[in-house]
Amino acid sequence: MTTMPQTQTFERYGSGSLRGRIIVLLAIVVFAFSLRTAVTSLTPLLERVSEDVGFGTAVSGLLGMLPTLAFGVAGIVSPGLGRRFGIEQVMLAAVVITGVGIAARSLSQNVAVLVVLSCVALFGMGIGNILIPPLVKRYFADRIAPISTAYIIFVQAGTVIPAAVAIPLADAVDWRFSLGVWALVPLAALGPWLWVVRERRAAARREVAGRRDAAVVDESTPPVPDATISMWRSPMAWGMTFMFGMTSAGTYAMFTWMPKIITDAGGSESLGGTAVAVFSGVGLAATFVAPTLSTRFANPFGFTVLFAACWFAGFAGLMWAPLSAPLVWALLCGLGPTTFPMALTLINVRTRTSAASASLSGFAQGVGYLLACAGPLLFGVLHDVTHGWGAPFLLVVGMVLVMLCGAWVICKPRYLEDQAAGR
Repeated sequence: MTTMPQTQTFERYGSGSLRGRIIVLLAIVVFAFSLRTAVTSLTPLLERVSEDVGFGTAVSGLLGMLPTLAFGVAGIVSPGLGRRFGIEQVMLAAVVITGVGIAARSLSQNVAVLVVLSCVALFGMGIGNILIPPLVKRYFADRIAPISTAYIIFVQAGTVIPAAVAIPLADAVDWRFSLGVWALVPLAALGPWLWVVRERRAAARREVAGRRDAAVVDESTPPVPDATISMWRSPMAWGMTFMFGMTSAGTYAMFTWMPKIITDAGGSESLGGTAVAVFSGVGLAATFVAPTLSTRFANPFGFTVLFAACWFAGFAGLMWAPLSAPLVWALLCGLGPTTFPMALTLINVRTRTSAASASLSGFAQGVGYLLACAGPLLFGVLHDVTHGWGAPFLLVVGMVLVMLCGAWVICKPRYLEDQAAGR
């Protein structure tokens, strides 16, 4: 096993003590749990919400596209906001925005308000998507793999649990309660984030007074200031974008269309739902190993090839023999998106500073999520045009091949700052 030496540069604003680090970790993982709740709590309730609020399939389709669109926009603007106001302060604002958006959305009486408030909640969640990786770099640069594993597990749990309890909560109370209850998660994160912001400001005042925080710096390869790094011209940034974006596009396409593929072949709706549950459950399990693969191996590209092969095998089964072993195909497809948590971890592994991590995270996730919007949409359009599943599956095969090209670039053992400096 080959490993890549990690830069020791890291900042500990307010987190030099064990207590400080625990509070920062608590702030990160609690908010991480809320980063998908506004999406997966709504999907199972769309029929009830549409009947009550009054909208049809067109608005349902719009609501389905909003998450990747909002996440993409957040990715583009978040790094600039972080540089202007400070990552911690922007994260605190994101926590508030997310909580207010989720709570207010549950009170919507018309379509326009529902869409606007969904955008508010999703934008706050999108900021969290982008800025959590650089915060891990800033406070836990010596523990990237375990901390990345922890927060990604909470993201995945926040994907699965709201979807599982949405209908029971709506049956017990109503759909408004089922949607609004998830505002309690960002509310719970508010206290820890207020502490983090207070400590960061105190540290900044000490720096102005000449009292420098403890830091360990690798003098042999000094980092290049983030301002000199152009993401649009960086091969590493584009490699990360294609690895992240194509993984997301394929994942959303399968989430959206796997049930219909199975029911069109003669399977039951229950079987289609079970297949999606297997698909998402395998993704949760893969989160436990993916960050370690990205940190323990100097070049983890071989693992991305393995996960791509799982994608291909699952696609082949769903296209040619969907009912012969549907849960096996779902399991294989579920292993494919392991490249998603790998990409999130590589954001920190391939950068030296939290500033560069924020820039890479914003570019890769911003552009990547905008690309991902096309996944489920084009998959459905090709099916409607060809009246079959062959062309849609060729599309996702092409997406996985593009993902591999991006992974080949970003998995090479080097740092973004060094590439920008021509080293």
